[in-house]
Amino acid sequence: MDQKVQMLLETVRKLIRRGAHPNLNNLLKKTHPADIAHLFRYLDLKEQRVLFHLVEDVDTAAEVLSEIEHSVSAQLLEQIEKETIVHVLQHMPYDDAVDIIQNMPEELAEEVLDSMQDDCSDEIEQLMQYQEDTAGGIMSTEIFSLREDITARQAIEALQEAEDVEMVFYLYVTDMYNHLVGVLSLRQLLMVPPGRCLRDIVSPDVISVRADTDQEEVAQLVAKYNILAIPVVDDHNKLLGIITVDDVIDVMRQEATEDIYKMAGASEEELMYGYKSFKIARLRLPWLLVNLLGGVVTGYLMWWFQLTLKEVIALISFIPVITGMGGNVGGQSATIVVRGFATGRIDFTTLRQVFFKELRVGLIMGLVCGLVVGGIAIVWHHNPYLGLVVGSAMTIAMTVAATMGVLAPAFFKRIGIDPAIASTPFVQTSNDITGILIYFGMATLFISNLH
Repeated sequence: MDQKVQMLLETVRKLIRRGAHPNLNNLLKKTHPADIAHLFRYLDLKEQRVLFHLVEDVDTAAEVLSEIEHSVSAQLLEQIEKETIVHVLQHMPYDDAVDIIQNMPEELAEEVLDSMQDDCSDEIEQLMQYQEDTAGGIMSTEIFSLREDITARQAIEALQEAEDVEMVFYLYVTDMYNHLVGVLSLRQLLMVPPGRCLRDIVSPDVISVRADTDQEEVAQLVAKYNILAIPVVDDHNKLLGIITVDDVIDVMRQEATEDIYKMAGASEEELMYGYKSFKIARLRLPWLLVNLLGGVVTGYLMWWFQLTLKEVIALISFIPVITGMGGNVGGQSATIVVRGFATGRIDFTTLRQVFFKELRVGLIMGLVCGLVVGGIAIVWHHNPYLGLVVGSAMTIAMTVAATMGVLAPAFFKRIGIDPAIASTPFVQTSNDITGILIYFGMATLFISNLH
């Protein structure tokens, strides 16, 4: 939290405790809606309700709700009057209103939709037909488009009259049936003769997406082509809406957060449960049980090699190092591959290159770490063969772990399982098992030299 927000938060909390609502109201009038929304992260539900009620301007209130996490917005609106909810939602962009309504209890959501004006509720219900994580679910239907048969002068006049629509530096041009036929920039429009027809100046190469396109793919297209917006069309190429770069930034942040949660064996659902320990534990437990099972298998393998361990008790000194380093290397490779799949920088056509790159990296790191730990083993236990076994096992285990970190996410991706949530526990468990097998296998091979 930066110093400005910290000072604002302390002031707001102090004014709420004192009940100094007129002073707080004056403060909110001077504060940007995005800064007000940022405060909601640090306030409890009671403080949030007080603060929200003091935002008098409905457009500001709508903008604040748009900036807050939608699940938090829904929880807040559940605490206030239905009329206020409807009034604020009707002043929000339809795509943000849909996200909030979808996070409300079903009964309240239906009541809110029934109370809305017909035009608003129709637009919102239409958007609610799309999956939340698709282009249709994040697009804005309040868009500005131009007919191809009008002149540049008429287009400029239409622009001057346009209000309350999503519009960036691109102008989308349609035919009489609302089919998307081209795009042009504001600069192009201003530079051509006023009497020129739009169909003669538009670029027909429009980067667009279908309504059912995954939002992550939309974000990848915007990043790849460095565009500020992307139109959404149906199967017949009719213009349905537009996705702007601010929506794409939200998607990127959401997808990155989701991947991080999954790789930690957690979930964004935890945010909805607040401090409900049992529900949060239920979400985390399955992935801990996977690791628990792997630990049991690792323990069984050590029992299987009990004779080797009894004969050379010094081997026990390096078990945590072998398994720990393998897990670290495998986790690093898995993280890189999972993120690569998520951003589109890695796919199955480039997987072979990634595999051999991680193989080489794992081998280099394994050789360095193997030499270090092997030297420590020789100095510690005064046995060069023990150093050879420990160093070689470390090198092989880390190389195998690096390749496992590539193969596991690719395997889960291929069979349709999210690699972000499945790879980490699998890689950690498999690397523990292979590390023990490699270590004790080599020790058994050189057992006669280790006494």
